[in-house]
Amino acid sequence: MSSAHQWSRRELLLAACAGGVASVAAWPRRATAAARTSDAVSPSASSWLELYNTHTGETLAIEFRNAGGYIATALAKLEHLLRDHRAEESHPIDPALYDQLSDVATSARRDARYEVISGYRSPDTNARMKAAGRGVATRSLHTSGQAIDIRLKGASCAAVRDIALGFARGGVGYYRSSDFVHLDTGRVRHW
Repeated sequence: MSSAHQWSRRELLLAACAGGVASVAAWPRRATAAARTSDAVSPSASSWLELYNTHTGETLAIEFRNAGGYIATALAKLEHLLRDHRAEESHPIDPALYDQLSDVATSARRDARYEVISGYRSPDTNARMKAAGRGVATRSLHTSGQAIDIRLKGASCAAVRDIALGFARGGVGYYRSSDFVHLDTGRVRHW
């Protein structure tokens, strides 16, 4: 083991199964904020999500992780649901984002049923939205598959924000007037 980074059990399991999981290939050695926190989900736990894309009307209820790790077919289906609907372009999504969603719902004592306002955004779409004054960041983590804007069914956005802030797994943005929460797997920060 490197003295610069001690691998968590979760990271070792992810790295071990990464060879057979093409959708996760870009993420297996990345020390995500979720893997670094003590409240990260056990890698043997089963986790599911139900996502409703508010722009396309598509819904997906799916188990994305089981005792064997992340499920490649589920990650591919989630990636499709979270695609940039404007450009019809998909991109790999950091699986730690799904863990974050699952854990927030558990902490809120709700089923993991979310409305998705924004998932992946292509760099071109992001630039057009920025030029139109839509309030998006120039280097948005949406363009790298590390961010999602959501509402948790049955929970207030303020409560979701507070839970996510407590996890300290990445960025948390609260948009009160638009009634959604931004979650990402980047550095810990909030707005």
